[in-house]
Amino acid sequence: MGSSTLTKGVERAPHRSLLKALGLTDREMDRPFIGIATAQSSVVPGHMHLQLVVDAVKKGISLAGGVPFEFGVIGVCDGLAMGHRGMSYSLPSREIVADSVETMALAHDFDALVLVPNCDKIVPGMLMGLCRVDLPAIVVSGGPMLKGWHNDEAIDLTTMFEAVGKVTSGKMNEDELYQLEESACPTCGSCSGMFTANSMNCLTEALGIALPGNGTVPAVASKRLRLATDTGYRAVELAKEGVRPSQILTQEAFLNALAVDMALGCSTNTALHLPAIAYEAGTKITFEDLDRMSRKIPQICYLRPAGQYHMEDLEAAGGISSVMQSLADGNLIKTDLLTVSGTVKDRLKKPLSSEVIRPINNPYKKEGGLAALWGSIAPKGCVVKQGAVAPEMMSHKGLARVFDSEEEAVEAIFGGKINPGDVVVIRYEGPKGGPGMREMLSPTSAVFGMDLDKSVALITDGRFSGATRGAAIGHVSPEAAEGGPIAYIREGDEIIIDIPNRKIDLNISKEELAKRMEEQVKRPERRLKGYLRRYAQKVSSADKGAIFED
Repeated sequence: MGSSTLTKGVERAPHRSLLKALGLTDREMDRPFIGIATAQSSVVPGHMHLQLVVDAVKKGISLAGGVPFEFGVIGVCDGLAMGHRGMSYSLPSREIVADSVETMALAHDFDALVLVPNCDKIVPGMLMGLCRVDLPAIVVSGGPMLKGWHNDEAIDLTTMFEAVGKVTSGKMNEDELYQLEESACPTCGSCSGMFTANSMNCLTEALGIALPGNGTVPAVASKRLRLATDTGYRAVELAKEGVRPSQILTQEAFLNALAVDMALGCSTNTALHLPAIAYEAGTKITFEDLDRMSRKIPQICYLRPAGQYHMEDLEAAGGISSVMQSLADGNLIKTDLLTVSGTVKDRLKKPLSSEVIRPINNPYKKEGGLAALWGSIAPKGCVVKQGAVAPEMMSHKGLARVFDSEEEAVEAIFGGKINPGDVVVIRYEGPKGGPGMREMLSPTSAVFGMDLDKSVALITDGRFSGATRGAAIGHVSPEAAEGGPIAYIREGDEIIIDIPNRKIDLNISKEELAKRMEEQVKRPERRLKGYLRRYAQKVSSADKGAIFED
């Protein structure tokens, strides 16, 4: 197997002639062939510079005696797709990315792979494809964007979405909005807080499938290019050593990643992506695993959108290696696990800041950044970024304000129709119902921008951007389109949210709920065609990671 399938023997003379058409020499036919999957494009700010990263990877491969082969995958920019039909394609694109990596890797029998993603769904999609092929492989991302500045205050993409609500409510004028617009996203790279892209890139380090620094070295730093060169070099070594992802991406590695997830206060989207990657790796991560780890692991970092720090601050403090050192100090992770460069223990280093990365005995929060809730609204669970919830909203009772789409909810919020104490319910936005499980950054940012974040909760069978903060509870399972209880909530019902005790309930009797669930409900019509139609037919519920089950 491997490149010898293409290069050895009389019967492969036609294959060699095609390789020579690419410019390969006879000398290169005997070297490891390394595939480079890249999501470079001129559409996504996080990917616009990836050709520089790929070129550095190629240099590293050549230095190590390998032959690089570059191929592309698609990539959706969640920020650009937010708030309109484009977001229906974001999560579904993960499966296309995974299929592309699988197809290209096996069709051309590479000896190893280097994955070069950066934003949201592309990282897990590449890892899912990698798990299917189980070739020696390593990840290097494009790195995070630098934070912006406005009036001596650090700003980012979250600032922009929340500013829309401030303009709508009269708390900001359009001239200041324009000044923010000019400054919030100052460089290429994945948006600068602990949003989904950076969460997933950090977790590639925690999983052991990337070199130290992958999650935090800024996109514009020359160190990123050196990291990419080292990654390419290491890919050739992995091919020669025969180290495969199945030896690295074990159940214990995923639990380490969950621990780092909780310590960092990552995006709720990790609760979709880690289970999906684990499924492809032949293991399992559940909401129960997430919640058990949340109760065990304190949140020791406080990055945007919850806190004041950005990715460049985490890098300066020592990055993920230092976060893992703090966890190791408390015996909260396993350090004898294999990575693409030695063991976890080999990569640990002492934090350089006790504020950006706090010690275990002085955390920002006693529990992890995410929590799973269960109850009559979500019998199979749902997820909240509890590290970004105001203390007064950790327990909340309020009247349901029910909407069957994101657009209806945003119109009501901006129209001043949501009152303090309300619980906004947005349904039919799940994996099947959306379809595509759209992110709800627009409504959550509207709530924050209109100063309702400490009095209004939001519940959805959709999901949230990593830039979301507040009492935003997503991934409600089963979703409305599958007949879940969220479909039977009525306007004015009382909803009880109790994050500390992991409960989310509709305050009606079991008998009343059962009676409602026997009734026929009117569902919004979705006229689907093409890929979204096929996606809606095959995708699982959010509690399983919105995967395509066998």
